[in-house]
Amino acid sequence: MKFGLKSLLAGAAVAAALMCSSAIANAADIRIVAVTHGQANDPFWSVVKNGVNAAAKDMGISVDYRAPETFDMVSMGQLIDAAVNQKPDGLIVSIPDASALGPSIKKAVAAGIPVISINSGSDVSKELGALLHVGQDEYTAGKAAGGKLHELGGKEGLCVNQEVGNVSLDLRCKGFADGFGGKVTVLPVSNDPADVRAKVKAALSSNTAVDTVMALGAGTAGEPSLAAVEDVGMTGKIKVATFDLSADFLKAVADGKAAFAIDQQQFLQGYLPVVFLANYAKYGLIPGGNVPSGPNLITKEKAAQVVDLSAKGIR
Repeated sequence: MKFGLKSLLAGAAVAAALMCSSAIANAADIRIVAVTHGQANDPFWSVVKNGVNAAAKDMGISVDYRAPETFDMVSMGQLIDAAVNQKPDGLIVSIPDASALGPSIKKAVAAGIPVISINSGSDVSKELGALLHVGQDEYTAGKAAGGKLHELGGKEGLCVNQEVGNVSLDLRCKGFADGFGGKVTVLPVSNDPADVRAKVKAALSSNTAVDTVMALGAGTAGEPSLAAVEDVGMTGKIKVATFDLSADFLKAVADGKAAFAIDQQQFLQGYLPVVFLANYAKYGLIPGGNVPSGPNLITKEKAAQVVDLSAKGIR
């Protein structure tokens, strides 16, 4: 009888080991595709991609990151369609334009592919069939930034928008205007830092009443805006803040040359969906709702702490 029990326990241990090794082997077979609107020249999205790659390594799975070369919803929709045709175990998408991308996302859901949205699209994610959204509420973040800049004495501002038509960035400007309370002008620019610097400089030169600049991306718009303020000789007098982080902008915050940066922790926007989808594929586990990755205001007191991590592509 004892022998039989030992044999049974031994057999159970072997079975458990085989199940464990099988799970590990199956993990290597999991394929996830991430499709975002983030362009290759945008430092923000390189951090998102770093998060994706780190999670893929940690989970022992395969993740393919794809994005159009420019802010192009037709190309992005085509990338999503191509991913659906490959039948991955999970799909990660940003949703800057629900009307343009919605049909492709619904096609993925109809094909039985689990979808998690990131960064943009929190307001439409659920109705398009995504399991959840990882990101921040852009309007709320913009309003918080506007309120803070109003507290700092701002009366007339510029909202420097490098992707007009991107719903998330438009919501940032709207939130900023509502929280700021003063006059706000949206300044459309491109993703070219030289173009941003020239247009912000021209705007400041033509309207000396502007005392606040709200940029919507640290590397693409925040740093060039700081340079433009310096060009017109108003460093420290015109308040400059930005969404997202870069090492150089954070140094400016630490030095008192910029007001603050808004950290939405985009590394987590890349990292967490990969972990969630991997566990969903293996065990059917998924969080019960959206996961807010931000916002966090990085002021002078906090800036020095995150400069190194920003330079390493984590913050």
